[in-house]
Amino acid sequence: MPSGSIVAGALAPHPPHLVYAANPPQNEPRAECGWENLRWGYERMARDLEALKPDVIVVLSPHWQTYIGTHFLGVPAFKSLSVDPIFPNLFRYHYDLQVDVPLAEGICAAAKERGLVTSMMRNPDFRVDYGTIISCHLARPAWDLPVVSISSCRSTAFYNVDVMQEQALALGRATRQAIEASGKRALLLASNSLSHRHFTEESDVPEDMSREHIYNHHQYLWDMRVIDQMKRGRTREIWEQMPEFVEQAVSEADSGALSWLLAAMDFPDYPAEVYAYGTVIGTGNVVASWTPGGAV
Repeated sequence: MPSGSIVAGALAPHPPHLVYAANPPQNEPRAECGWENLRWGYERMARDLEALKPDVIVVLSPHWQTYIGTHFLGVPAFKSLSVDPIFPNLFRYHYDLQVDVPLAEGICAAAKERGLVTSMMRNPDFRVDYGTIISCHLARPAWDLPVVSISSCRSTAFYNVDVMQEQALALGRATRQAIEASGKRALLLASNSLSHRHFTEESDVPEDMSREHIYNHHQYLWDMRVIDQMKRGRTREIWEQMPEFVEQAVSEADSGALSWLLAAMDFPDYPAEVYAYGTVIGTGNVVASWTPGGAV
């Protein structure tokens, strides 16, 4: 069997507002408009990623939080209703997804060999987290590929960012090893925002863009710094500054998703393609991808 490969890695944030504003048939609430810059950037990225002809999507989400190690979906299919606990008025999504269980088992085993605590999630009634669903929907709205969903073990919360980085490095390398052994072409999604301090009150009309802005200038400057490094191919610098970034910008990168992505791609030294940056309820979100070779 030919060696598998990572065809691209994408930073694919998961605000439910973006699905709400697009009005897909799977989502019950209806919107008038909203967050066009991010949604249209996602559309452009989705077209470019589709052209790479991946076989599977591997996604790590901050909203599947596990407290004893890293878990992987281990059931061939899931079908249910996902309701965002904070925004049930925006996201009530009927999902139907397929899982690449053999690849999930391969990553799980490879991570365990590298010293991580891992587990396969075999409960057929498990409700897939909305971060996984939203990122996969926006990056591949046709839902025509199987997924591998990876949990976020909360090592930043239990220990610190340095421990998270160490574990993300091992998990990223295990992910790459298992993909290469599988013979498959994999698309990786890190499902997280950058800065993540957000509003505590919602406007009467959620899609009213006159009310949308970054929470504060300080976190905006952090977002711009990280994006500049992405565009310059300086992912090692992003890695090295991660503890300060997480603390100062209250970044959702504390989940380990971005660190895992960079490690799995062996720290790209070529520019990321940045499709969009925008705010959702005050949080900073960038839609971007790295493609080995530096071009789609």
